[in-house]
Amino acid sequence: MAPRTFSLIKPAKIRQIKSSFSPFLFTIWLVRIGILSASLSAIASSILTTFKPTNIPLISSAEVTKETVKSEVLSQNKTVSLDPQASNGDQKQLPLKQELFPLRDQILLLAKASPKLKPYALFLDLDNGNYVDIDSTKAISAASTIKTFVLYAFFQDVDSGKIRLDENLTMDQADIAGGSGDMQYQKPNTKFTALETATKMIVISDNTATNMLIKRLGGQEVLNRRINSWAMSSTYLKSPLPDLKGTNKTTARDLARLLYRINEGDLLSIKSRDRIIKILSETKIRTLLPQGLADNSEIAHKTGDIGTILGDAGIVNMPNGKRYIAVAFVERPYNDVAGKTMIQEISKIMDQGFKNPPPAKTTATGQLSVKINKN
Repeated sequence: MAPRTFSLIKPAKIRQIKSSFSPFLFTIWLVRIGILSASLSAIASSILTTFKPTNIPLISSAEVTKETVKSEVLSQNKTVSLDPQASNGDQKQLPLKQELFPLRDQILLLAKASPKLKPYALFLDLDNGNYVDIDSTKAISAASTIKTFVLYAFFQDVDSGKIRLDENLTMDQADIAGGSGDMQYQKPNTKFTALETATKMIVISDNTATNMLIKRLGGQEVLNRRINSWAMSSTYLKSPLPDLKGTNKTTARDLARLLYRINEGDLLSIKSRDRIIKILSETKIRTLLPQGLADNSEIAHKTGDIGTILGDAGIVNMPNGKRYIAVAFVERPYNDVAGKTMIQEISKIMDQGFKNPPPAKTTATGQLSVKINKN
């Protein structure tokens, strides 16, 4: 039995179509279709030529961002200068708004009076964005301030579950380093908890503890990549601590960015942020920035000293409730005590300047003029 076929056309109709089929008419039909296709193609080509993509102005994402910021600033009638050194990936740019040039000039006068000393600094009032910048993007030897970056990475790994605060770290012979710290006097293979190691790294600036934590975090290169991902490309580790040759580098601005991230709790849990602040506030060396602060001020900070460069970087809480970031380095002749005095003086200038901000007015040239209150 032949298979059944389904058709919507009756057999009689099919015979009529077959009898009326003409090869000549079929050919004419194909030619007409070809002419119609060519016409449509020509029309489409003309449209694309007139409105081709290269004739349409493109706006980059960077231009959109600039225009958005500009629009917001104009609408609020404010002058805003976001950190120009921060990369596009940095989600916590420094909110730099107005530089207090008279305070900056006071610091430069200090430097002029001591030509053998070279200051690098960045101070930022977190309440209003006022700041002072002295060569803050210049790469310098980090000394022990590099330990603040290690501490930040450490607590990030604690938050992610990669490290437990109570886990034991073994002090290998290769970790032991001279200079500051007391862990160097323990026997190799002595164990310390991770939290104890991190605390010693900051509070007594223990170099052995630092080397142990760098190893636990994956080594120098791994840590360098992480620091770079924080938009701090001028900061990197090259040598184990104590790095007396100063091969580990940073900038005053990178340290300010780091402290700003810590203050904001960026990439940290609230618990870890609070632990970092507590550890930094227990730093034993208080001969630099703390000496210029008003009574009852609080500072969470980390110092660094390799003889030729001296520095201190921290977050300051003033008695009136104001909070600011303070970073100051001085490059100096080896162990010149004048370097310590300069950081103390810079700290005093900035603390008083932030406490009693001088009245500002715009001059005829459009520059900000600030009168210094010397009381």
